[in-house]
Amino acid sequence: MAATATAAQQAGKHALPPLPYDYGALEPYIDSQTMQIHHGKHHQAYVNNLNAALDKHPELHQQTLEQLLRGINGIADDIRIAVRNNGGGHHNHSLFWTIMAPPGKGGGEPTGTLADAIKKTFGDFAKFKEQLASAATTRFGSGWAWLALAGGKLEIFSTANQDSPLMDGKVPVLGLDVWEHAYYLKYQNRRPDYVAAWWNVVNWPAVATRFEATR
Repeated sequence: MAATATAAQQAGKHALPPLPYDYGALEPYIDSQTMQIHHGKHHQAYVNNLNAALDKHPELHQQTLEQLLRGINGIADDIRIAVRNNGGGHHNHSLFWTIMAPPGKGGGEPTGTLADAIKKTFGDFAKFKEQLASAATTRFGSGWAWLALAGGKLEIFSTANQDSPLMDGKVPVLGLDVWEHAYYLKYQNRRPDYVAAWWNVVNWPAVATRFEATR
């Protein structure tokens, strides 16, 4: 019985998702060394720390990552901050890897219903890019810039640290990591240069799929 319970608990633990491309696939816009450290060290640490926190309340291993983040205010006091920081970090990064693609497959502009929604909400794609870039470059310290659905409508905003839009009842469609570890090796303190380069690797079909699924 104990062995079965342990196996079930292990099965419910969070794991680092593999990248959908090689570490160097986003060159020259995002360098291979940054990707190795970002995915293999930073993201892995969020996963490890989240599991360690949930081990103190093993029943929480049965909840999905989305359930944990949506219900963050109901998480036990002794682990709430750890789940907020590390659960948010795990979810944010898991999304981030999937909405990027190698040059040639990434970049350009969205099409279809996502493009229509962006145009309807922000005026045109250029204005959308300008607003998202502004959210990213003006976020003080560490955080993320987001395109998210709130009440069925698209919004652009930024969050601090590893906070997720899910914590406020919103659904992230696209996220841009502006923690220094995401760009400092290549761009140093030039965050606007990193943001400008990042548009070349945005995987718009993947973003559109997320948009359709959450809409």
